[in-house]
Amino acid sequence: MTENSLSQISLTKATIASTVEIQAINEKGESIDVQISGEHPLTLYFDKREILTLMTLGAQPEALALGWLRNQKLVNSPDEIAAIHVDWETESVAVTSKLLKETGVSIWEKTDKSSIFDKKTTTSGCGQGTVFGDLMTQIDATTLSHAYPLSDEVLYALMDKVRKYESIYKQAGAVHGCALCSNSGDNRGDILLFVEDVGRHNAVDTIAGQMWLQGLEGADKIFYTTGRLTSEMVIKCALMGIPTLVSRSGLTQMGYEIAQKLNMTMLGRCQGKHYLLYTGFERFHQQPSTPTAHTTQLA
Repeated sequence: MTENSLSQISLTKATIASTVEIQAINEKGESIDVQISGEHPLTLYFDKREILTLMTLGAQPEALALGWLRNQKLVNSPDEIAAIHVDWETESVAVTSKLLKETGVSIWEKTDKSSIFDKKTTTSGCGQGTVFGDLMTQIDATTLSHAYPLSDEVLYALMDKVRKYESIYKQAGAVHGCALCSNSGDNRGDILLFVEDVGRHNAVDTIAGQMWLQGLEGADKIFYTTGRLTSEMVIKCALMGIPTLVSRSGLTQMGYEIAQKLNMTMLGRCQGKHYLLYTGFERFHQQPSTPTAHTTQLA
């Protein structure tokens, strides 16, 4: 993947406002202007085939579409894409492969990718996501890097930066946020990408798309989410090559089991100086501290 190949993708920049203003009545009976989160249907077409409709804020629709295709393994490289065009009048995003553009033959005719739709799973969480195919088969062949361990010092710095980040959530609520953070060099803990959307699956897919568009690798990165650590979050982070997953929320049993299998470093309940390290212990470096009385925490 090169900068030149990325620049050859024909991209619209069809971002729309992430919030809208409405009137509400407060506890004093006063009419006030408030910001609420946008929510827009966006139907994804790939080589003229309708795939699904995503509900999104609409801030980065091109990256969302590319990231969704990446995380479903319908596309293996941005080199395969010729164009991503968003049209909000028709509430659609059309992704065109280079194969179709150059030969007139769609990716569906040339490959066996249609079989991915034989298996469909509706994932948990608000604004339910959809996972096609058996991604666990590909997870079995995934190996995550151990070259970039995480320290609790970097974790604390990351959580402080996320807390201070200017977000749509602070204005309007009703969204999930995800961040891609550095875990190498002099900028460990820095936020490289920050995305919010009505569902955490949209936010992670948008970051996946931006990583391709910006040529970013995952091995030396940390992925942060405000949402639960579900199987979907673990699988998508693994497919992006990110070995460390952090959340301020808890986890699900399947998310835990898959993270264990991958030996992903996964931390939840991260608030202030508190965290729970669930898996991938050897990739986490903890500073010595004074022992305290044992307490039981809910995951």
